[in-house]
Amino acid sequence: MGVQRIQAVFGALKQQNEKAFVPYIMAGDGGLDKLKEDILFLDGAGASILEIGIPFSDPVADGPTIQKAGKRALDGGTTIAGIFEALKEVRPQVSMPFVLMTYLNPILAFGRERFVEHCVEAGVDGIIVPDLPNEEIGIISDVLAAAGIALIPLVTLTSPLERIQRIAAESSGFMYAVTVTGVTGARQEFQEHVFTYLKEVKEAVDLPVLAGFGISTPEQVKEVGAVCDGVVVGSRIVDLLAEGKYDEIAELIGSSKTQTV
Repeated sequence: MGVQRIQAVFGALKQQNEKAFVPYIMAGDGGLDKLKEDILFLDGAGASILEIGIPFSDPVADGPTIQKAGKRALDGGTTIAGIFEALKEVRPQVSMPFVLMTYLNPILAFGRERFVEHCVEAGVDGIIVPDLPNEEIGIISDVLAAAGIALIPLVTLTSPLERIQRIAAESSGFMYAVTVTGVTGARQEFQEHVFTYLKEVKEAVDLPVLAGFGISTPEQVKEVGAVCDGVVVGSRIVDLLAEGKYDEIAELIGSSKTQTV
């Protein structure tokens, strides 16, 4: 279903006056059987969309928590082919969209067309590539578009609005608005300029806007989500899954359901 499945989620959330909650997990951290178990849990707990990280040896956008999770996955023998096989097995049991977060190198090493073919077979709906600048999206945008898979952009606090609008016009699914000038990882609080930035991005583009990087508490989920279409939570989810604290994950997801658009 690709980008249509993502669009359907945002349509349903708007009707229900709810915000999106997108957990990030590292594929293969704890093994691929755990990946399938975690996906089923997060779907049942009410996650809107699932962001699935592909472990990579040089993750330039990832903070310590996700770097360590990626290393554990690689040390455990996780491969891209194995991840796709696990997703293919669990996809029939899961309704939420799958979005892969990967760097460009693994896509090219696996083979551009082969990678997209496997995405289609595994029911992947979107791709995030943090180290792919907008000027170079043609490297993969054509094959993704032909397969109906969303190419989801990241914009940052330092991105001019004109550039954000240009990026949005060439992307699909939703826009990932990075809320820190740095790598992933929990933050104690967000400065007022972050909320101003999110409001400006929301007003400037037609795509749904999700905020990510640094969000780790129910209070932050509500606070940040109030000015955009939802949030992405990564490092905190990775930690809680590793610690088996499923109740706290459910509380985080639930906090996005108690606020209105």
